[in-house]
Amino acid sequence: MLKLTDFIIDCPDTMALAAFYSEVTGRRIKEGSHENWAGIQFGEIELAFIRVDDYRAPQWPDSEHPKQFHLDFEVDDIESEQLRVLGLGATLQQNFIGPEGYGWRIYTDPIGHPFCLCRNKGVIWTDQGPTWPKHD
Repeated sequence: MLKLTDFIIDCPDTMALAAFYSEVTGRRIKEGSHENWAGIQFGEIELAFIRVDDYRAPQWPDSEHPKQFHLDFEVDDIESEQLRVLGLGATLQQNFIGPEGYGWRIYTDPIGHPFCLCRNKGVIWTDQGPTWPKHD
């Protein structure tokens, strides 16, 4: 049996990046977190941060230093969430919100990892791409 237990992000300062994602997600940093390992629990999965001395930030979308991973966060109100994450230190990189208000925006966290705020509730994903909900 295989069970995913951790999603681990390299960084130069575990507590600073954990604090950023704690604020983004509204979840507390795990007790016992420290300068070498910090975590945020999501049910059975921990979003963890490990200190790397020679950390080299991704330079998304530069392919020489690729993104390595990204996180998606589904939101109901993308405008208010954008203001909140920008205030926490994120940087807006690209906007893929369509005229109907659905899609995603790509941001980078304070040390360069990309993540998305998505407004995709009700979207049906097919091999041909997304089918967006109809508005009245």
